[in-house]
Amino acid sequence: MAALFLKKLTLQTVKTENYCIRRCLGKYILQGPAPTQQPPRPSCLIHAKAFSTEDTQDEMTKKKKNETAFSSVGRKINERIIHVLDEQGNDLGHMHRANVIRLMAERDLRLVKRDASAEPPQYQLLTGAQIHQERLRLREAERAAPKPGPTLTKELTFSSNIGQHDLDTKSKQIQQWIEKKYKVQITVKKGKSADEPEDKMEEMCNRIVQTMSGIATFSSRPQPIRGGKAVMCVLRPLSKKEEAAWRAAPDTPRRDALNGGDGKDGASGVLPQ
Repeated sequence: MAALFLKKLTLQTVKTENYCIRRCLGKYILQGPAPTQQPPRPSCLIHAKAFSTEDTQDEMTKKKKNETAFSSVGRKINERIIHVLDEQGNDLGHMHRANVIRLMAERDLRLVKRDASAEPPQYQLLTGAQIHQERLRLREAERAAPKPGPTLTKELTFSSNIGQHDLDTKSKQIQQWIEKKYKVQITVKKGKSADEPEDKMEEMCNRIVQTMSGIATFSSRPQPIRGGKAVMCVLRPLSKKEEAAWRAAPDTPRRDALNGGDGKDGASGVLPQ
C-alpha cells in the first residue's frame, strides 16, 4: 500500500514539473511550430547585445577621439580648481569651477580644454564663433598634412644639351617634388654634339643635386644606361637626421646657381651615402 502511494506521488510530481516547464518556455518547445506559421517568441527570453573585444575597442577609440576633439566641455568641469584664459588669451589665473561657470553665464562664453597635462589643467573661455573658426583651422591643417603612405617616384628626362633656362625650370620642378617628399628619377640623354665630354651627363646630375644641398641627396648615383647613351640617377629627400647634420656642419655649402662654379666639384654638396 505504501509503495503504491509513493508511485502515485512520483507521477504527480513529474506532471507538475512538466506543466511548469510548458508555462515558462511555451508549447512550441515540446510540440514544434506549425509548418505555415512562425514560431512564437517566448516571453521569458531576453535579447542581449553581443559582446566582443572589437566592439569595445571601437567604442574606446571613439571616446578617445571625442575627448581630444576641440569642443566645449559645457558645465561638466571635473576638476575643482582650473587655470583659465579669457577669449583674448589673457591669463585669469586659477579659478574655482563654480566661479568659472558663473563667468560663462554672465558673458555667454564656452569653455574648452587647452592643456590637460598642466597642473592644474588649463582651459580657455571662447565664444561660439571662435570655437567654429578654430575647428575650421584644425580641419585645414589636417588636410594639408602629408598622408602616410608609400613613397612615390616622379620621372624627368631631358637632353644634356638643354638650355640654361630650361634646366633652371626643371630644377625648380625637381625641388618642388622633393619638398613634397617624392623621389625623383632623372634621366639625362646624350646630346647630338660629337665633341661633348664623356662625363657631361653625370656632371649635370651632380650639379642639379648641388643646387639642392640641404634638402636632397642621391638615392641612386648616376649610372650609364642604354649602352652609355644616357645616365640615370634617383634623388630623395634628406631625412631629419641628415638635415640636422647638414645644418650643424660649419662649412655647409649653400645652393649655388646651376651655372655657378666650374662644375669640377659638382658632387661636393652631396651627402655621403
